[in-house]
Amino acid sequence: MVPLDTAPVRAFLDDKHVTLAERVSEFATRVLAPLAEPQDDATARHQARELLGKLGAAGWLQPIRDQDWRACCIVREALAAVSPLADAVFALQALGVVPMLLSANDAMRNRWLEPAIQGRAMASFAMTEPDAGSDVASLGATAEPDGDGGGYVVSGTKTFISNAGIADFYTVFATTDRAKKDKGIGCFVVPADTAGVRMVRPLVLSAPHPLGEVAFEKARVSSDCRLDAAGEGFKLGLATLDRVRATVGAAACGMAARALAEALAHAKSRHQFGKPLADFQLIQEKLARMATDLTAARLLVYRAAWEKDRGAPRVTLEAAMAKAFATEAAQRIVDDAVQILGGRGVLADHPVDRLYRSVRALRIYEGTTEIQHLIIAGQLIK
Repeated sequence: MVPLDTAPVRAFLDDKHVTLAERVSEFATRVLAPLAEPQDDATARHQARELLGKLGAAGWLQPIRDQDWRACCIVREALAAVSPLADAVFALQALGVVPMLLSANDAMRNRWLEPAIQGRAMASFAMTEPDAGSDVASLGATAEPDGDGGGYVVSGTKTFISNAGIADFYTVFATTDRAKKDKGIGCFVVPADTAGVRMVRPLVLSAPHPLGEVAFEKARVSSDCRLDAAGEGFKLGLATLDRVRATVGAAACGMAARALAEALAHAKSRHQFGKPLADFQLIQEKLARMATDLTAARLLVYRAAWEKDRGAPRVTLEAAMAKAFATEAAQRIVDDAVQILGGRGVLADHPVDRLYRSVRALRIYEGTTEIQHLIIAGQLIK
C-alpha cells in the first residue's frame, strides 16, 4: 500500500497532521486492507457496523469532535484509498454529529456524542427526499408541535439515506412552517427506536453500501431533540455541509491516489511489444495527467480545510471548489487507471474496479458538481 504523501500539501499542515497521516495509513493497511470487500447489501450493512467499531476504538473519529478539518481530510483520504465503505462510515458519523456540535443543544450532545465518536452509536443524515434533492428548501417532511407532550411529531419519507436501517439515530431535516420556506425548516435528532421510524426499502448501489429509504410515520420526539433555534434548521444544514464538503474531496483524492498507484505499478511491470507499458508515450501522458490532477485536487482540498481550521467563518467558495474539482478529477484518474490496466481493470475483484464503482457517487452526494459550480459562481458574483 502506498502511504499517504503529505509533501505536496505540507504548507497547509501542522506537524501533528503529518504524524496522523503516517498512523492512519498504517492502520488502514494493517487492519482494513485485509478485509474482504462486501459483495451485497446485507454484507455491507454488517461490515459497516464492524468498521464503525474499529474506527471508534482506534480513535479515528476524534477529529470530528475536535472539528479539525485537516485531520478529517487526512483520515478520509487514507480510508478511501483502502476501503470506500470505511470512508463512508466516517463521513456519516461526521454528518450526523456536526449539527449537534454546532448547536446549543447539550441534551443531545450528552446523549449521543460520546457513543458516536467511540463507534458505539451509528449516525445517519436524513435530508434528501423523493421530491427534494438539490432543492433542500422544498422538503416535504414535517415536524409539527405535539400538543400533548410538548415535543414534535415528525412525518415524511427520506431517500438515499446512508445507514438506513442500521443507524442508532437520524439527524432529520423537516419543515416546521411551510409558509416560511427555508426559514421554516428544523433539524431534529430522531432515535432509530422511536415508534413510527422504519426502513421502507434498501436501495442497491453498484458498490455495496448500506443505503435505503426511511419513513417517519408520526414519530414523536421530545423538544430536546430539536437542534436548531427556531427557523434556523436550513442554516444549520448548510453550515454542516460547509464544513464537511471539503472532506468529500479528500476521499476522492484517496481513491484517485490508490488508482494511480495501481496503474503505475501495472505500467512498469506489464510488457507488451517487447517493452513495459510505461515506456509508451500515450501511457506516460495519462500518468502525467493523473498525477497533476491529483496534486491540484489535494491542494484545493487542504487549502479549504486549512482556511476553516484557522477560523474562517465560512469556506463556501473554497469547499465548493475543492469538492467539484477533486471528485471530477478522481473520476478521470480512476477511469484512466482502468484503461491502463486493460482487462484487469474491469475484473470485479480488482481494487481499481472497486474504485470505479465507488468514486462515481462522490460527484453527486453532498451537492452535485453542478450545484458546486452554481455556488462558486454565486460567490464570485456576490
